[in-house]
Amino acid sequence: MKRIKKWLGGFGAFCHRIHERCSGPLEKPIVFANRFSLVLHALLSWAIYFIMEAVSRHSAVEAWSFMTESTAVFAYNSFMIFMSFMLVYLVRRRIFMRLLISFFWLVLGIINGTILASRVTPFTGQDLHLITDALDIVGNYMSPVQLILKIGGVALGIIVLVLLWKYAPKYQGRLCYPVNIAGLAAVIGLFAGTTKLCLEQRVLSTYFGNIAFAYEDYGLPYCFFCSLLATGMDKPYDYSEDTIKAIVDRDEEVLAEEDNDSEKPNIIMLQLETFFDPTTVEFLEFSEDPIPNFHRLMEEYSSGAFKVPSVGAGTANTEFECITGMNLRYFGPGEYPYKTILKETTCESVAYNLKDVGYATHAIHNNKATFYSRADVFKNLGFDTYTSKEYMDVSNTTENGWLKDEVLIEHILDCLDSTARQDFIYTISVQGHGEYPTEKVLEDPAIRVTGAETEEKNNQWEYYVNQLHEMDQFIADLIDALDAYGEDYVLVMYGDHLPTLGLTVEDVSNRYLFDTSYVIVDNIGLEKEDQTLCSYQIAAEVLDKVDIHTGTMMQFHQARRKTKWYLPDMELLQYDLLYGERYAYGMDGESPYETVDMQMGIHQPEIRNVVALDEMTYVFGENFTTATKVYVDDEYQSTTFINDHVLQLKKTVLEEDALIAVKQLAPGKARRVLSEGNTYSFRAQSEEEQSTDMQEGTGETA
Repeated sequence: MKRIKKWLGGFGAFCHRIHERCSGPLEKPIVFANRFSLVLHALLSWAIYFIMEAVSRHSAVEAWSFMTESTAVFAYNSFMIFMSFMLVYLVRRRIFMRLLISFFWLVLGIINGTILASRVTPFTGQDLHLITDALDIVGNYMSPVQLILKIGGVALGIIVLVLLWKYAPKYQGRLCYPVNIAGLAAVIGLFAGTTKLCLEQRVLSTYFGNIAFAYEDYGLPYCFFCSLLATGMDKPYDYSEDTIKAIVDRDEEVLAEEDNDSEKPNIIMLQLETFFDPTTVEFLEFSEDPIPNFHRLMEEYSSGAFKVPSVGAGTANTEFECITGMNLRYFGPGEYPYKTILKETTCESVAYNLKDVGYATHAIHNNKATFYSRADVFKNLGFDTYTSKEYMDVSNTTENGWLKDEVLIEHILDCLDSTARQDFIYTISVQGHGEYPTEKVLEDPAIRVTGAETEEKNNQWEYYVNQLHEMDQFIADLIDALDAYGEDYVLVMYGDHLPTLGLTVEDVSNRYLFDTSYVIVDNIGLEKEDQTLCSYQIAAEVLDKVDIHTGTMMQFHQARRKTKWYLPDMELLQYDLLYGERYAYGMDGESPYETVDMQMGIHQPEIRNVVALDEMTYVFGENFTTATKVYVDDEYQSTTFINDHVLQLKKTVLEEDALIAVKQLAPGKARRVLSEGNTYSFRAQSEEEQSTDMQEGTGETA
């Protein structure tokens, strides 16, 4: 510690000497800069913004084209940066403040450019809600060297700023706060007026139909702050109790004669991570059909194009539309409702609707429970149980670390076994998730892929397509398992979005990046009907096919999908249900849907026996996973997973009658408890009893 203080003191003295030597030569340039500071701020703002766009677009040439072809937009965003530099006039440490502001804008550009190298969706204000999730998976996207370099760069920038704060020259003139504050207010007012004018002249827009294209059209600073500040839904101009009741009454009238009391099937929705038809990519060639089962199913059952709200990322938003029947276009740009409104309130969903007619409702995901806050959000969407990665065998993973989808089959069957009622099971897969390796990691791939522009790109495509091929086989295995199970079912499958592999509209045969595919498989003889569906329509369509006409949004889609005023009325209705007075329920602003006491996992860990040896303690039982941790008298113990029947504790001394519990924990230092198994009272054993229990626990024979 003394050495560190001594080193810091010496370094500070060195910086002080540099400061004294530079003060004289810098005096005239500083006087000049202060005299013409507004002009220099304008030039600096223009330069910073050019760098931001060059980094974001990964091309200085494209940034130049944007500047020359969309000069008004470029000038507006530069003006936003210039406005931030007005803060300089409120402090004496002006050099430090200028560099701090420059650092902020440049880091924003670097973050956006880095994110766009891994996904199509740019950096939005809503991504700030996903920081903890991003930290959990950053290792899948960056090598340790890349992480160290980026963290080191940020740390170096912070150190430089700290040194500048301490040693950079201060403004020596008189600070006239009334004048400076008035100047800042004037610039803010001018900026507000400019914003209004740009919106009126349609230089800018407040609606982002495609947020990736919006960033390209309207610039990073404007779009980022729109996404940061504009969340939720604005009240529609014609929102009223009479308007909402007219919509709801009309839907109920249309569907009144379509209800029947026939026995309903199990309904399974399977959202396939980054799944689409790769044969639609025109520059790729394949050694054989990469998804033969999905193609065959589309020929035999109802299927078609599936319009999703995102590209390259945003799984939770496709999920939100499918579960709720709501359209994300009416929310804030880039918003994730899972991270905003749904953390605070319940939302009517297909799960709640099916609970109302007697279904048990389940969610399954072979990723961690807390990703996108699902462990909290699913309680507000009506799910009785949620089985996440923490309750699964995690031994079978892809080369880039994602759990393979075949593990989902046993957990879908567990959900069916868990109740005597019909089941609704919403399943989210993860195997197709990026990042896709640029090096060749598959020595003998089942599908050989050619046609990409570089060897690195071709390796990425070959890896990704082979994950699709395995997912396609998982689909066939799942259908075989459901057929063998012997109960009626409807299984709807679809991809959540296209991959982040640099695709453009010119690369795909349908010239659209927001299309995947869906297919509705069943064993009850449903009539085949091919059509294009949006993700917010899919649940209502499935319910309509099995004659279930319940739920506000579900009934709306069933009755109104092909009618006039469909989209405006949808906006009114979902505003009412989530943000309005809930006139649709006649509940005086109260929602009829309460947060569910959701159970994590179908099967809980259970202790059968505990054997304490001299140096090791073994806990025997069942349903153990790598997420199962042991607590002794409510104290966390370092736990080693041996297999699903055995856990090992090191350096744990057990007292007689110690209470031993097993809990499923979410990953992370917070040690969030997802669920708990039983509690076992420890009893010391003789050596003979220990030997017998060890043999029985490990499956060995004497």
